[in-house]
Amino acid sequence: MIYGLEMGGSSTNFLLQFLKHPAQTGAIIPSSAYLSQAIVEWLDLGSAHAVLEYGPGTGSFTPYILERLREDCRFVAIERNPTLAEAFRTRLPEVRLVQDSVENVRGICDGAGIGQVDCIVCGLPWAAFPEDLQKRVLDSMMTVLRTGGQFVTFAYLHGLPLPAGRKFADRLPEYFSEVRKSATVWRNMPPALVYRCRR
Repeated sequence: MIYGLEMGGSSTNFLLQFLKHPAQTGAIIPSSAYLSQAIVEWLDLGSAHAVLEYGPGTGSFTPYILERLREDCRFVAIERNPTLAEAFRTRLPEVRLVQDSVENVRGICDGAGIGQVDCIVCGLPWAAFPEDLQKRVLDSMMTVLRTGGQFVTFAYLHGLPLPAGRKFADRLPEYFSEVRKSATVWRNMPPALVYRCRR
């Protein structure tokens, strides 16, 4: 059993936050267990010393990450939305969560005593971001992700043909030496695929 897997009121929280802040939330319900498995299965979490989670929402991916980490691994989740951050803390009170923008990741890591990180798991809605925000987030990520480090994120199928979705996909090879896509995760609402990147 994965700790914290029970969703409780997460679906309601997501819907309300999507209606209030669609560009920040990007989804109306939490990700499925199938997408969560696809997110973590490629990562070398068992050998990681420091891991970040961007935009965890209410924590759909987080238990799948935590169960694979070594005991001395430092893990920090970063969530900007205050309502989702509160729901995350209620569900996973033992997990370190910083309520801030991921653009400030260098300062967040400095505050946590982390120089560089091995893996970043990302739940941000890239297809809802303007191009300049995509670039700022990726630029700031490069200040903490070590050479050879891994980055995973996902995209909903309906967002792939959107201009911002296409721009994000085209931009990934500018930052990463290896960029792969998973098979479509049909058992998610909406269906999605995972980008698997190595710096």
